[in-house]
Amino acid sequence: MSEMMKAVVYKGNGEVALEDRPVPVIKESTDVIVRVTRSTICSSDLHIKHGTVPRARENNILGHEFVGEIVEVGDGVKKFKVGDRVSVNVETFCGECYFCKRGYVNNCVHGGWELGCRIDGGQAEYTRIPLADQGLTLIPEGVSDEAALFNGDILATGYWAASIAELKPADTVVVLGAGPTGLCTLMSVQLYSPEKVIVVDINEERLQLAKENGLADVALNPSKVNVEEEILKLTEGRGADCVFEVAGGKNTFEMAWKVARPNANVILVALYPEAQSLPLHLMYGKNLTFKTGGVDASACEDIMKLVACGKLDTSCLITHRAPLNDVMKGYETFENMADGCIKWVITPYERHE
Repeated sequence: MSEMMKAVVYKGNGEVALEDRPVPVIKESTDVIVRVTRSTICSSDLHIKHGTVPRARENNILGHEFVGEIVEVGDGVKKFKVGDRVSVNVETFCGECYFCKRGYVNNCVHGGWELGCRIDGGQAEYTRIPLADQGLTLIPEGVSDEAALFNGDILATGYWAASIAELKPADTVVVLGAGPTGLCTLMSVQLYSPEKVIVVDINEERLQLAKENGLADVALNPSKVNVEEEILKLTEGRGADCVFEVAGGKNTFEMAWKVARPNANVILVALYPEAQSLPLHLMYGKNLTFKTGGVDASACEDIMKLVACGKLDTSCLITHRAPLNDVMKGYETFENMADGCIKWVITPYERHE
C-alpha cells in the first residue's frame, strides 16, 4: 500500500479539491481500514461545501456514501475480517448508549454523522472506519458493489423516513422532491402497499424516471399545475394521508402541510438552508403530526436483505460513472444537475504510467 493517496478535501469558503493525503492507519482497536471501491457525491457534500453544515470541519476528506473491501482490521473488531466487502453506514455509533439502544443512532453520544463531516470520509482511495462492528454491513454474494452503494445513506434515509411515517395499506402518499433521496423514499414507500403515490418536482426528467420505474402513480410539476388543487382532486378533497418533504425548496415546507389531510403525518426529510415558518394559526384544526430528520440509519442489514432479494433496486439512480481522477467534474455536474445527472458514482483512482 502506498503511503499517499488521492482524496477530495473540503477547503472551506465553498471550495473542494482533489489532493494527496496520507493513507489512514488504525487508531483504535475497533477500527478497520477500507479500500474504497465505489463512492458517490451527495447533496450533503454540497451543503458542507457551501457552509450550511456548521459542525463540518475544514481540511476534512469528504464522502459518507461508499462501499469497499476491508484491508486491515483492529484487534477489537469481532464481526469483520480482511477481504470482506462492506457497505459503510453514514453514521458512526457505539450501539451501547441510551440513544443507540433505542435505535436513535443519529444521536449517539459517541458519534452521529462523523464520516466526511467531522472525520475523514470515503471520497478517497482508503478510509478509516471507527466502531466498525456497528458502522459496516457485509455485502453478500450476488450483490454488486453498486447495488449496495446507497444502503448506508440515501437508501437508509428513505427507508427510515417510510418506517416512521405510520403508513397503512391503501394510503395515498405524496413525496415532494424526486432527487436521489426522494427517489429512495419513493422506493421505500412502495414496501407498505400504498394505493396511490404522487411525486412532485420541477424536473420533468426525474418525474419521468419515477413513473417509468414504477415508483409513483402520478407526477406533478408545480411549474405547470397547481399542486394543491390537483392533490385535492386525487383525494376526494381530503388531501394526502402522508406527506414526505424531501425537496428543501423555498416553499416546499408550506406545500407539505397544505397538501396533507387533517390528522396526517408530515415527514420532514429535507435539510433546510434557512429557518422555516410554522404558521400554527393557519393550520389550526388540521391536527397534523410533524416528524423531522435526520436519518437514524439503524436498519442497514434489513435494507441489504431487501436489495439482495430484489425488493429495493437503486440502479436507476446511477446516471454517471467516472474515476476519482474526474471528481471535480463530477461535483460540477452533480451540483448543477447537468446532463441529467442524478447520482455520480466515483470509481477508484486510475494511475497512468
